[in-house]
Amino acid sequence: MTMVLALVEHEEGRLAETSQQALTLARDLADQEDAPLAAVVFEDDDEQVGFELASYGVTELYRVEHDRLDRYAPDARAATVHQLVDEHDPEAVVAPGSDRGHDVLGRAAARLGVPMAANCVEVTAGDGYEVTRHRWGGSLLEHARIDGSPALLSVAQHEVAAEEAEDGGSLTEHSFTPTLADSDLLVGIDRIEESDEEGVPLEEARVVVGGGRGVGGPEDYDKLEELADLLGGTVGASRAAVNEGWRPHDDQVGLTGAKISPDVYIACGISGAVQHMVGCKGAKNILAINTDPEAAIMENGEYAVVGDLHEVVPAITEAIREG
Repeated sequence: MTMVLALVEHEEGRLAETSQQALTLARDLADQEDAPLAAVVFEDDDEQVGFELASYGVTELYRVEHDRLDRYAPDARAATVHQLVDEHDPEAVVAPGSDRGHDVLGRAAARLGVPMAANCVEVTAGDGYEVTRHRWGGSLLEHARIDGSPALLSVAQHEVAAEEAEDGGSLTEHSFTPTLADSDLLVGIDRIEESDEEGVPLEEARVVVGGGRGVGGPEDYDKLEELADLLGGTVGASRAAVNEGWRPHDDQVGLTGAKISPDVYIACGISGAVQHMVGCKGAKNILAINTDPEAAIMENGEYAVVGDLHEVVPAITEAIREG
């Protein structure tokens, strides 16, 4: 059966936001191919995921069941994808542009002997696929053609708006048990250690207050934390601040840190280097606070305040408390 197959990730019975975005692009591709949209999930027995997948237009769901797949093992998942492709011959396999999505799809591409296009933002079906995708961390767009069957595509995070299908309905569920070799399980997660950091994770925060070298030192982040707490958000940092040892790497926003998509990003004392902007380009609104009116961040923000963050941030905090 011709189909478009989407790999999806979930947590606590809910689809990850990046998977919702990937499903939206995959559904558009399926519509172009006049083919059904199918999905594959690992480590899930929650009916809620099925309901949510149906709302995104998925009509066929493959739940992977195997007694040795109780933990994340990238080669085992790639082997599963390989076997699903052999059995169902999909037109394309679409994955979220997450660490795991890229990891599994890249390994599946090597097994299948076909190319993979990473971080796509638009795909047009035809004689092969025309793709528009991020390069250099999103600092430029590449228009390219990908040949190969199936086409393997990952979707750039926070670049495709997640939209449920207008006619989403029911789906048919199938169980799929892959054949796995011991070598498929050599690499995998041994254990997960929870972070000691409290508050909302950067990738999930609707408000992020970021600080760079202009903050001045680790003790001065107290002002940013107060504002973030007041707004129900969390604190981020530039690579410069992390390199100084002022904040842990978990707080870093940028090419080598977290990719965020808050409703509001308040950037304090951050110059706005390309590497940092890659991490916050998904923000719906940016408020930049900097003493340098020529700083790159000021041009990228919807709002800009030229001033000392040590005066501006407390003033914002006070105004919110009084308001």
